[in-house]
Amino acid sequence: MRKSKVDASAFLLAAIVLLLAGGIVFTVFTLRSDPIEEALSGDRVINTLFVIEHQRKPLCTYVLMYYPETRRAAIFDIPGELGLIIQQINRVDRIDTVYIPEKAGAYENEIEELLGIDINFSIIVSTGDLGGMVDLIEGVEIFIPSPVEIYDKEDSILFPSGVTRLDGDKARLYMIYELPEEGRDMVVFRRQRFFLGLLKRLGEMNGALKNPAASQICQSLLSTAMNQRTRLRLFDEFASIDTDRTNIQSVGGNVREVSGQTLLFPYYDGSLIKEIVRQSLGGLTRQIDGALGERVFTVEILNGTAVNGLAGRTAELLRGFGYDVISIGNADRSDYEKTEIIDRSGYDEVVRTLGDIIRCGNIRSESPIPDNLADNLEGEVDMRNFEYRSDFTLIIGRDFNGRYVSGG
Repeated sequence: MRKSKVDASAFLLAAIVLLLAGGIVFTVFTLRSDPIEEALSGDRVINTLFVIEHQRKPLCTYVLMYYPETRRAAIFDIPGELGLIIQQINRVDRIDTVYIPEKAGAYENEIEELLGIDINFSIIVSTGDLGGMVDLIEGVEIFIPSPVEIYDKEDSILFPSGVTRLDGDKARLYMIYELPEEGRDMVVFRRQRFFLGLLKRLGEMNGALKNPAASQICQSLLSTAMNQRTRLRLFDEFASIDTDRTNIQSVGGNVREVSGQTLLFPYYDGSLIKEIVRQSLGGLTRQIDGALGERVFTVEILNGTAVNGLAGRTAELLRGFGYDVISIGNADRSDYEKTEIIDRSGYDEVVRTLGDIIRCGNIRSESPIPDNLADNLEGEVDMRNFEYRSDFTLIIGRDFNGRYVSGG
């Protein structure tokens, strides 16, 4: 009898051990098999593709790159009219030609190839479901610089100027309307501002979206391979993004007519955008103390050559890398042999990064305070007393080919 009690106790103990071991193995397997936990544990940038589609075609496409360690993000806008050699159809066409709502894998692959990254997650929402999403998060706040009045038999579009909170129907109309006098760039900018507003509002309402009923509704409005648990965890991370300090960079290029349609071909056969992405990823992962990591540096560009328009083209190049080009113009003469960068920022690493972009090693430092005044100053300086100069002045010389300095 005693032996059978011992056997029963041993069996019970073994069962408990097996259950505990099984629970541990299950937990570890679950964490490892959950892509968001795997991404977070790998100390790497998480890349998420967002597509807002209208009439089964991408209205706008954004790639959000987020680094959990620094909680910084970068966003790239992928124009639908981007011209590429589409491998799937073996011809030059728009990148959104391969987009199929139910099977967005080919579209995702083209974007990965374009940017030189791997996309971890993708989220697709139609303009109709976007309205439901906006209502779920109780509106998206947008600044509208001037009133919009479009009277139509089906949909009259009326937006007052100033800060406005759009409900679902208004948000849908805000994204799809276009005015002939507005211009393509303004349409793109408007949609980018809305996407940032949507991202900000999702962060603000993150807690409410965890409610089971709200979470279920949210999941039904999105087309994604993520389950609810993964999406909630990903949105937890996105809630940390400071959207007020996050800019959206558009993939730029040269406009050409091909087979009767206007296409935008990436600069330098796509090598420039890959370099910009690498630079952005480096900025996200770099550990920088204080507010320096969030600062946008300003550049003045002066053309020291006889080549017309070179300063303007260089400004477009540097804006792609996230610099704020505050002025362009001609230098004091047009026979500069060597390109030069004047640094007033005081940050050696930052100016070296600018130099690396155009392969310019000719850098000199200059105080933001004029020499004739600096010697007479005592104590702290009130910079408001001086004319503002940019962080960097780039003087273009004959050794600059529009992209790189030769022998720099």
